Amino acid sequence: MIFVDNQNVNDPRINLAIEEYLQRHLTTTDDVLLFYINEPSIIIGRHQNTFEEINQAYVTEHGVHIVRRLSGGGAVYHDLGNLNFSFITTYIEGDFHNFAKFTRPVIAALQGMGVAAELSGRNDIQVEQRKISGNAQYHSGSRLVTHGTLLFDTRIENLVAALNVKATKITSKGIKSVRSRVANISEYLAEPMDILEFRRRILASLFDNRPEIPQYVLQEADWKQINEIAQQRYFTWDWNYGRSPDFNVQKVHRFAFGEVDARINVSRGVIESVRFFGDYQSTDDVDLLESRLTGVRYDSASLEEVLQQVDFNRFFAGLSSQDFIHFLFD
Repeated sequence: MIFVDNQNVNDPRINLAIEEYLQRHLTTTDDVLLFYINEPSIIIGRHQNTFEEINQAYVTEHGVHIVRRLSGGGAVYHDLGNLNFSFITTYIEGDFHNFAKFTRPVIAALQGMGVAAELSGRNDIQVEQRKISGNAQYHSGSRLVTHGTLLFDTRIENLVAALNVKATKITSKGIKSVRSRVANISEYLAEPMDILEFRRRILASLFDNRPEIPQYVLQEADWKQINEIAQQRYFTWDWNYGRSPDFNVQKVHRFAFGEVDARINVSRGVIESVRFFGDYQSTDDVDLLESRLTGVRYDSASLEEVLQQVDFNRFFAGLSSQDFIHFLFD
């Protein structure tokens, strides 16, 4: 196995592009290990509906990156207290969904630091029934990617605020909150350390504490292709939001001027149709507003741009466009 240093990049769009580049384009038969630490971000599973998984108002206010990955599974929150690992290996039929094989050395590294980690279910690592790691896979051609998170010192309150965790998902596991289900590895360490020291110790353990770790150093030509992948996929709204499945939204709220009931149909991230019902009164026919919003991306920035071009007060008197957007997304 060889290690690839991502050169301290914290942008999740670049880091996922590095991973994809190594999987698709690095010419080697060796297994490859990649580590990366991301700025606050939500990494969406390939088949998920982005709009359904995130707290849009929170991520907009706090500048949280939203990036879709190539593997399936659920949405996960990353920040500078979370270490991500990725094994890129030759694809063998029996390795897909064999998370025990790939988490075993990570669990051994944690146990070597006194953390009583164990594999839980199919693809989680837990300590005392609290999740500290989630894992996923994808493959293309002859190479398989198995990647996972290690919650070292993540801001759990931000994780809870940023993700829209379905109540049914929590209830089905018999657990009352996200906070009770997840934990930071730092809580279980006998010896305090920062995430960089934690990273160093995990790396050393995965390479059996060898005095020298075999590495592949990314060259200028590698970075050129990595940045191209990032720009073509991970920086794009079409990939991160537009690939979401079609869905319907209903928002109902009683304002001082009356109740507004919004029914929105979204296709590939774009408003396909919208209707407003309620007992409010408006100066102009609300059909005009519905028409203006049709064909607009279902995100706060796009809606704000359109609403700046209309006299919004003529439709919903006393309601600002910002409050209206908050109503649609909160």
